[in-house]
Amino acid sequence: MLLRQGWDEVLPGEVCRRVAERLLRVHPLRAADALQLAAALLASDHEPQRMEVVCLDERLSEAARIEGFTVLPQPSP
Repeated sequence: MLLRQGWDEVLPGEVCRRVAERLLRVHPLRAADALQLAAALLASDHEPQRMEVVCLDERLSEAARIEGFTVLPQPSP
């Protein structure tokens, strides 16, 4: 129960689908990755600079950075 207080759950719905569709048009993402990034945008109230996301997928990480998220872990030089 204590761990559950540390995350927000975004259910897939019409708004999430529309955001994911936009992400698919502007980024080279797979559908599931677009939905995941859409959920993060909704969780941040479309203010991605307020959140950090953890991602090890290069394509999804790059799209998240372009959308304004801080992505962890940071890429190595």
